[in-house]
Amino acid sequence: MFKKFFNKEKKDNSNKNLLVASLLVHAAKIDDHYTESEKIIIKKAIVDLKLIEKTKVENLLKLAEEKEKESNQIIEFTKEIKKHPMEFRLKIVEILWKIVYSDNANDSYESNLIRRICGLLYISDKDSGLIKEKIKKLEQ
Repeated sequence: MFKKFFNKEKKDNSNKNLLVASLLVHAAKIDDHYTESEKIIIKKAIVDLKLIEKTKVENLLKLAEEKEKESNQIIEFTKEIKKHPMEFRLKIVEILWKIVYSDNANDSYESNLIRRICGLLYISDKDSGLIKEKIKKLEQ
């Protein structure tokens, strides 16, 4: 009985990791320019969020890229994230803004995506705006 419980928990955790990584990949691809600098930001974020060990990050990124190709709704990616504390959700938004500004530009598709994600994660426009300004200053 306990074995099934712990295996389920491990599977749920790996699914959460895949969904978070897939959301980040989706944000990076939304402007049709999926760059190496965006991949680096995503890999660093995955490790910093303690989603996975550094040695397994490449594999998770490949799985996330495949998952992102197969999916057509961000709701699938955000449903697991919104179960986490606000601090974690805000960190995700911060990473999303880093991805957006990695090319020193912010197009309407990227802004719209982040606005929709914030709505799904129950993050206010004000909080997102503060994070955006912080990231813009760092990228300049």
